[in-house]
Amino acid sequence: MSWAIGFDVKWDRDIGYGVPAMCDSPHCNVEIDRGLSYVCGGKPYGGEWGCGLYFCEKHHPYLHSRCTRCHNHKPPYKPKPDLMSWINFKETDESWAEWRAARATSKPAGEPRDAT
Repeated sequence: MSWAIGFDVKWDRDIGYGVPAMCDSPHCNVEIDRGLSYVCGGKPYGGEWGCGLYFCEKHHPYLHSRCTRCHNHKPPYKPKPDLMSWINFKETDESWAEWRAARATSKPAGEPRDAT
């Protein structure tokens, strides 16, 4: 199994080392990816120690690769939105044509997703 691209239902966003992103620390603009190297907790979806958000090396320096919030037992930050470059890629690249077609026939925007 590849961790290049996946989906995190908790945070309702794409994850994996193939997904460009910004560090989820509120005032940081370092570009990273949503791969395992940057996930709080060091394991998919954050494992048992982390929140599952993604941080640059400066913002997840603690044991188990945790962010400052998790290290201090506080609620997670609000996740940052997808980068426009990623959104544009999904909207235009041929490799995402099937996803676009499925999305066009799915629930309207704003309706909750099933967590299954």
